[in-house]
Amino acid sequence: MLDISTYKIAQIVLMSRELDRAEGELRAFIDRLSEDEQVSLVAVMWIGRDSFAADELEEALATAREEATTPTADYLLGTPHLSDHLENGLEALGLSAADDEDDLVRGG
Repeated sequence: MLDISTYKIAQIVLMSRELDRAEGELRAFIDRLSEDEQVSLVAVMWIGRDSFAADELEEALATAREEATTPTADYLLGTPHLSDHLENGLEALGLSAADDEDDLVRGG
């Protein structure tokens, strides 16, 4: 299924909500992800913004891999409502980053 943990997606969601002060940190975090993690992240975002349906995950992953012409951090940081799209994408896939987000906010 996904090659990225909900914990990592939760970190990205939280940082993207604080983009004015965390953009450098978020960009570095995304750049450190493996190619497979970056592909999964883009696919989740696309599902969350309704570019693909949840049952089209494999197609979204393949498309993300094939169409990766821009650095992933640049592409995602240029996407309005990134945190919402990621959360919606996870929810559509039957996953949630809410517990991970709570742990991160509490410093766990």
